[in-house]
Amino acid sequence: MTSVKLHRRGPVTVLTLNRPERLNAVTPEMIHELDDALGDASGEPGCRVIILTGAGRGFCSGLDLEVGFGDPAGRSEVAHNYRFMESATRITERLRSIGQPVIAALHGPVVGVGVALAAAADIRIADASASFGFGFVRLGMSAGEVGLSWFLPRIIGPARAAEILFTGRTLTAAEAESAGLVIGVERGAALARAHELAAEIAARPAFSITVTKELLNASTNGAGFAEHLELEKRTQVLCSLTEEFTAARERFASRDRA
Repeated sequence: MTSVKLHRRGPVTVLTLNRPERLNAVTPEMIHELDDALGDASGEPGCRVIILTGAGRGFCSGLDLEVGFGDPAGRSEVAHNYRFMESATRITERLRSIGQPVIAALHGPVVGVGVALAAAADIRIADASASFGFGFVRLGMSAGEVGLSWFLPRIIGPARAAEILFTGRTLTAAEAESAGLVIGVERGAALARAHELAAEIAARPAFSITVTKELLNASTNGAGFAEHLELEKRTQVLCSLTEEFTAARERFASRDRA
């Protein structure tokens, strides 16, 4: 792979968008490579957390408009572009469906599909240099791309999301933190902070983290409160039967006897 780098560091896998000369602008090739990399990382038994970041001066400057949706090669342009969007949306679907938590470490331009990729992550940490651009609507395209119109209202609220997407404006890192889009702003250390958080998460029982992510997904996917309570009950029963929980009970019991 050339557009995406995969690096394993213990239980943490780092996926790096790797077109720094184009500020990691997205191409069809990058989409396919990122899909493959996510599949490889999530299928690795030792992988507990995934960090998504970008090489060079920015995370992702959006769709590479010089390449566009790729060459239709004589096929229907509508059908070709639709297939490209299908492949792109598979990325955000995979980011949500894999069992590992995904932390996005963001710096420099985070634009368009780059914002959508970040929004699909479980946690977002920004460098002070990060800026979040929602300008597709200015180009005559929908601002709702690759799941962004689903994720953004759930992260920052529907009214604030509407204002940002309708105007196509750019948020500073501080504004993104204030809106709740990122959990923190680090000066030159977003990736380092992501590694610290990943290590903390990786130290927790893997099954507990996986089922907790399932519950968080279910809570935002439209299930009713009663259905969600049922899912919570099922999950806790399953967790109660794991080796990690048995060991934790034994540790508490031995501490009480001491």
